[in-house]
Amino acid sequence: MADRLVVVLARCTDLRAEVDPLSGAITRDPRTAAFSASDAAAIEHGLRIGSAWGARTLVVTAGGVECEGPLREVLSLGAEVRRVPTRGSYVDELATDERALAKSLVAAIGGRPDLVLCADRSADRGTGALPAFVAHELGVVQAPGLVSLELDGEDLVAERRLDYGRRERMRVPLPAVCSVEAAGIRLRRASLPASLAAATAEVPVADVPVPGPAVRVLGARAARPRPRHLPAPTGSSRERLLALTGALLSHEPPTVVGPVAAPEAADALLEFLARNGYLSEARTGWTVQ
Repeated sequence: MADRLVVVLARCTDLRAEVDPLSGAITRDPRTAAFSASDAAAIEHGLRIGSAWGARTLVVTAGGVECEGPLREVLSLGAEVRRVPTRGSYVDELATDERALAKSLVAAIGGRPDLVLCADRSADRGTGALPAFVAHELGVVQAPGLVSLELDGEDLVAERRLDYGRRERMRVPLPAVCSVEAAGIRLRRASLPASLAAATAEVPVADVPVPGPAVRVLGARAARPRPRHLPAPTGSSRERLLALTGALLSHEPPTVVGPVAAPEAADALLEFLARNGYLSEARTGWTVQ
């Protein structure tokens, strides 16, 4: 049937983001924005299944204008593309409610898809919760963590990775939401004429409510331990230098605790922290200095 629809929800982000070790600030370059290996595998699965069914393949992503370059590359492969705009900084985007994002993505599809494909987890968030929210909004089944997808007539046969090197083969009833891993499949390359034609193509932007942050982010910084008040060294310059460096102090040798139960191990850890001045033991329990 020509009216069938295969939707791929792909996440476009900077795969080479830099993090300041002192301030925790994240710097992303729009020129290096791309799809992760799992997102590329989901797109390739969508193109193959769409071609076998004679169906439309629609790739939808949420992000800013930096996503239009990778979307044009997908456009050159013969798929339709659509972008859901986002707002705020990268930290605000991480605080966005993923259920609200799933509602916006489902609204941007504009139809009932026969199959929704996405990565098992994104390269930046890494929660893997979005496919479940999308399946809930569509009211369909979900098949997570798939390493392969095959067509058996009109049925979809999937293989999922299990513990201890095992595999599980299952027949997925349609419609469904399937999240795939980057295993044994690579995204195809477009021809040169198709790439040149898509280089200046306009990427459609979905007119849907833009999800805002679920929590208000006041600031982001690297975690630092609390400062400790130590007495100033006294004596001559040599004595003060030795006191500051601790060259003449006897250090406590490493202690092996165990095997013990969890309560005994916790007590040993608290005793070590109290012995080194990080905790103080009161009658009501342990308090942080």
